[in-house]
Amino acid sequence: MDAMSIQLVRAPIDLTTLQATKPADGALCLFVGVVRDHNEGRRVLRLEYESYEEMALPLMERIAAECRERWRVTDVRIVHRLGPLAIGEASVAVAVASPHRREAFEACRYAIDTLKATVPIWKKEFYADGAAAFIEQADPGQPRA
Repeated sequence: MDAMSIQLVRAPIDLTTLQATKPADGALCLFVGVVRDHNEGRRVLRLEYESYEEMALPLMERIAAECRERWRVTDVRIVHRLGPLAIGEASVAVAVASPHRREAFEACRYAIDTLKATVPIWKKEFYADGAAAFIEQADPGQPRA
């Protein structure tokens, strides 16, 4: 039976809970986004994430379901942090298990790109100069500074 787990959490993401596989799985693709110390030439001190949770969770569930429909995957897990995060902390994690690596990689990439483009989660950066700003999501696959 296929599985999926979708969460918005305020505590640190426990990456060990994302590593579930079944005996028939030959691949587990894990993407972890972490808070970096710079953006577009500015020094970042910390982040805060906010979300419209009642809308975000069903959209995240839909992304996981789409992964299961498009690829032969056995498990999709998506976890996103909310609230304040320090530099180096995991802000989002996507894990996809599948019998084969190609499907795991493709579904994982689709899940994170679609999450970033469609789910109402907003990132606020706090800078070394005392300023703060909400950051627009980049187009999936497009590099940022």
